[in-house]
Amino acid sequence: MSEPIPESGAAPKWQPLDARQRRVLGVLIEKAKTTPAGYPMTVNAIVTACNQKSNRHPLMTLDDFGVEKALDELRNMGAVSEVDWVGRVSKWKHNAYEWLGVDKPEIAVMTELLLRGEQSLGDLRGRASRLEPIADLAALKPVVETLVARGLMIELTPPGRGQIVSHGLYTEPELAELRAQHGGGGRPRTWMENVESADREAAE
Repeated sequence: MSEPIPESGAAPKWQPLDARQRRVLGVLIEKAKTTPAGYPMTVNAIVTACNQKSNRHPLMTLDDFGVEKALDELRNMGAVSEVDWVGRVSKWKHNAYEWLGVDKPEIAVMTELLLRGEQSLGDLRGRASRLEPIADLAALKPVVETLVARGLMIELTPPGRGQIVSHGLYTEPELAELRAQHGGGGRPRTWMENVESADREAAE
């Protein structure tokens, strides 16, 4: 099965996620694009993908229980759905287009940030390009600007060469610690402020 088609005009429903939830969601989005023949995914396949050593930071060692717990939590948030296959094990798919309120280039960028965490814009462009064509940094710029405006991406260092960015789905304690590691950069918006900003943008 191919990945789901994004629906235009859908209101985003995202909220902060813990490290397990971010890894599981990132894996489902990634594999929908890179290995569509194996998507939706079984729990075993998700565990393997979460723990793989390439395209992951930090490296994790999740087990079936941890992944199943994360899937249940993500399902309750509306971020993933379980697909029941008659006579076969259940499989899982993501609802990230609607949940995050993003398009294909934006979801490619978000996936790499979920799987690898903070990184430079140059590295991000190269990595996201394996999921969706992003020709150069000029093509990445409007994607970044949109995601930052919605609170889905955060700038950890000032704009310019080697700028470091990450996703905005951290819990508030994680986000405060991450900003402190990169020299602050002003008070981060809270999750509620991000939601209010997205609502204002949708109303315009």
